Amino acid sequence: MEIQGRIIAVLEKRSGVAKSTGNPWATQDYVLETHEQYPHRMVFNVFGEDKISQYNLQVGEEVNVSFDINAREFNGRWYNDIRAWNVVRAQPVDPAVGIMPPAGAPFPPPQAAAPAAPAAAPQDPFGSAPDSNSDLPF
Repeated sequence: MEIQGRIIAVLEKRSGVAKSTGNPWATQDYVLETHEQYPHRMVFNVFGEDKISQYNLQVGEEVNVSFDINAREFNGRWYNDIRAWNVVRAQPVDPAVGIMPPAGAPFPPPQAAAPAAPAAAPQDPFGSAPDSNSDLPF
């Protein structure tokens, strides 16, 4: 699955050593907010010190996140785990002009659109004149 949005929080990195193998592990959670009319927020994690360093995500960055969702049970409750397997910095999109300015910069003022040419009246394909007494909706 994929989602695009802006990183709004970088949570504290957690690390430890696996009991079974003795190998070190690290994970870091990030909060992403979408750009929809009603924005959604999602927490996802990046697992592995190498991936955390590779992505080096910062607050305010616009990213495309590819992720997998998995649920797990613990003490009778279920929890979702949203793990990113690829993160790409995205070119942010401003619906008005197509490109969003850098984080913190104001949007440029809207440009006035050129007046549109008057549309020609649609022609009847059957060659008859429109009937003003017709009660048809088209």
